[in-house]
Amino acid sequence: MVLFVTVVCVILFLVCLDIMKPRGFPPGPMWLPVLGNLLWFRQQKTVLGYYHFVWSSLYTQYGPVVGLRLGRDRIVIVSGYDAVRDVLLREEFDGRPDGFFFRLRTFGKRLGLHVTGVVFTDGPGWLEQRRFCLRHLRKFGLGKRSMEAQIETEAGELVQSLRIQCRGGEAPLQLHDVFDVCVLNTLWAMLAGHRFALDDQRLKELLEIVHASFRMLDVSGGLLNQMPLMRFIAPNSCGYKQILGVLQPMWGFLKETIEEHRSTFSRDCARDLIDSFIEEMESRNGKAGLMFNDLQLVSLCLDLFMAGSETTSNTLGFAVMYMLLHPDVQSRAQAELDSVVGRDRQPTLQDRPRLCFLESVIMEVQRRANIAPAALPHRALKDAVLMGHTIPEGATLLVSLWSLHMDSEHWGDPEVFRPQRFLDDKGCVVQDDWFVPFGFGKRRCLGEMLARSSLFLFFSSLLHNFSISLPPGYPAPSVDGYDGVTLSPRPFYAKLVPRT
Repeated sequence: MVLFVTVVCVILFLVCLDIMKPRGFPPGPMWLPVLGNLLWFRQQKTVLGYYHFVWSSLYTQYGPVVGLRLGRDRIVIVSGYDAVRDVLLREEFDGRPDGFFFRLRTFGKRLGLHVTGVVFTDGPGWLEQRRFCLRHLRKFGLGKRSMEAQIETEAGELVQSLRIQCRGGEAPLQLHDVFDVCVLNTLWAMLAGHRFALDDQRLKELLEIVHASFRMLDVSGGLLNQMPLMRFIAPNSCGYKQILGVLQPMWGFLKETIEEHRSTFSRDCARDLIDSFIEEMESRNGKAGLMFNDLQLVSLCLDLFMAGSETTSNTLGFAVMYMLLHPDVQSRAQAELDSVVGRDRQPTLQDRPRLCFLESVIMEVQRRANIAPAALPHRALKDAVLMGHTIPEGATLLVSLWSLHMDSEHWGDPEVFRPQRFLDDKGCVVQDDWFVPFGFGKRRCLGEMLARSSLFLFFSSLLHNFSISLPPGYPAPSVDGYDGVTLSPRPFYAKLVPRT
């Protein structure tokens, strides 16, 4: 009897210990033993429909800094201009989360001396990899005229393909993912030295599983990261099998690409980023091998492939959707294009400063669509204080860009698609500190320059060459996209009529 009472007391003590929040931890819902807020979170997601709506409801109830525990992970939701800016500009929050999911995507390695990729890593290795990437991407065109020419070529290829497919406006086209291949090509030319045909079936299949992978999880890493043992108990329900089904073909494709480069590699004559990485590995002669090795190269390519094929193409898909829903905005943008560019040539980046309304349309699409509503997760590198709350070392911070882009006090009518909010009285583009689609601080998007150029050239080329309308008998598209790490447009059809 005494033993039984002792065991019960120990269990109760451990339960109480498990549900206690750290001193000063941000306010939030009560925790359950072992599960934390997992059941509550899943119920809220079912009711509200989107992860960022759950974060928004917590912001309303508890304030700009909210603390949760999902499984064993301590999660801090950060919303509102002051809190978001504080997190993104402080070095102690510049880490990336560590956990089973984040290690799984890069061969089970992460942190310490193992540098795996450039997106979900931190520390000196991350800085070295980021600098290496930027230096060599610039060498192969990033920010240069050759990059512009590559995007213009891809835009021209897309326009010609759509002219054939639309059959003079008679054939409705599914356009939610029409930009996938051409957007990736602009990056792949610098990364791997070649482009894909727009109808490349293998690449389309890879891009489809990339899109699917972004819809499997939220930015916290999902159930697999919070309770990794679930992969043994319920591998399908926790997404383990599905994620492996994404990663394995991607790893195979990237390793094959790297081996092709090795077979034709010529030292001191690098053709692209992959060649430069191979050259760096050889020049170090085995030194600092954890920084530059085969696994790191595959991980780096995986990061760039997935990032380069997701956010920009999704934004362009939403842009087409908003033009369908707002023909008046489309007409005004086309009138500006005709006035500035004329009908005898295609738009270029040099036209951008004079296409203010078109630029404001792109900005409003980015604000309203909120492709990355919670950005990429951050990790506290040490114990820190945020707006009076204690953030323990290792906690994952989710930064709600949605809370900035949809703040009713700042924007007035955030639900309304109104490009004019980014124009002044003279019709010139104005920058707004609350508009941060690429984030800011040291973790600002690595590919911002390429993304901004691609958004402008692909969108302007499409509007310059086609009028977009809803095909008769087809439903109007919904601006409520698929949920996940990013928001992506649902499939929709549009009628493209070539402009003369």
